Amino acid sequence: MDALTNPAPSEILSGVVVSRPPIPVAEPLPEHLARVSAGVRVAAAQFGPSLGDVEGNLARIDRLMAEAARHAANLVVFPECAITGYCFPDRAAALATALTDDDAVIQLLVQRCRAHHVECVVGALVRAGDHLQNAAFLLGPAGVIGRYDKAHLPHFGADKFADPGRTAFRVYQCATGRVGMLIGYDLSFPEAARALALAGAEIIALPAVWPGGAESGPDILAPSRALENHIFLVACNSVGADRGAHFIGRSCIIGPDGRRLADASPDEEHIIIAEIEPTLARNKRIVVEAAEYEMDLFADRRPDLYGLAWNS
Repeated sequence: MDALTNPAPSEILSGVVVSRPPIPVAEPLPEHLARVSAGVRVAAAQFGPSLGDVEGNLARIDRLMAEAARHAANLVVFPECAITGYCFPDRAAALATALTDDDAVIQLLVQRCRAHHVECVVGALVRAGDHLQNAAFLLGPAGVIGRYDKAHLPHFGADKFADPGRTAFRVYQCATGRVGMLIGYDLSFPEAARALALAGAEIIALPAVWPGGAESGPDILAPSRALENHIFLVACNSVGADRGAHFIGRSCIIGPDGRRLADASPDEEHIIIAEIEPTLARNKRIVVEAAEYEMDLFADRRPDLYGLAWNS
C-alpha cells in the first residue's frame, strides 16, 4: 500500500501535546516539547477513522505513528477499530471489511513499528469464518505481541453485530512495560481492569469510540480505574462523526494517583504524550502519613467476602 510509504502532504497533524512532569532532564529538547524526566513516553493518537477505508486508515495511522515517534514515544495507542472503522450498518458490511487473523495488514503495521521503533495498540474488526470480533492488537518491531477481543459489547455501532470476546485479560511484557488491553465499554466494568492489575499490568491501553453521552469515560471511568488499581491508563478515542454518531475525542493519559497527565481536544486530530515511569504502578501501598495513614490497595482486599453478598 503506497499510501503508507508516501503519505499525502496535505494532511497535517493539528498538534502534539507533551505533559510536563516536575523534574527536567539536562539534555536539550526541541523548543516545542516540554522538558521531561527519565522514563518512557506513552501516546494517544486521536483521529477519526473512515468507515471501511482500510488503506486510507492505515496511511493515517502510519503518519500519526511517525509523528509520535518523532517526539520519542515508545507506545502509541490508536482508537477502537482504527483500521476498519466502527459504525457499520449491518453484520454483513462489518464482516466484508473485517480483517482475518493472519491478515497482511497486521504484518504491514508490524513493519511500520519496526521502521518507527515503537510499539502500538491498534483496533480492528476481525473475522474468523462467521465469527466477528472487535479486537485490539499489541504490535512491536519484532511482531505481534498480543491480541485482545472486546468482552463487553454495548448495543452501538459494530458491537451490535459482533460476538463477545473470550480471550483472557492478559498482561504482556513489552519494551514499554507490562501492558494490558481493554476496549471502550470494557472500562465500565471494574472487574476487567482489576483482573489486569492483579496480573501485574503497569499500563492499560484502551482504544475507544466514545460517542456523545459517554462523557463519563474520560471524566470518571478512566481516572477511577487508574486510581483504584494504581496503574497508568492510556485511553484513545475517535473524533468527528460517522453515520450520525458524533465522537467526543478527549483522549487522556492518567497516572496511578488518578491525576490527568495529558488530555486531548474534543474535536480535533491530536497526539498527546506523557512521560511515565511504569514501575511506579507496581507498588500498591499508599502512604499519606507514615504509621498514621497508610493503605495497600491489594493487600487490604477481602476476596473471601466478595462472593457472599445476599439480600436480607
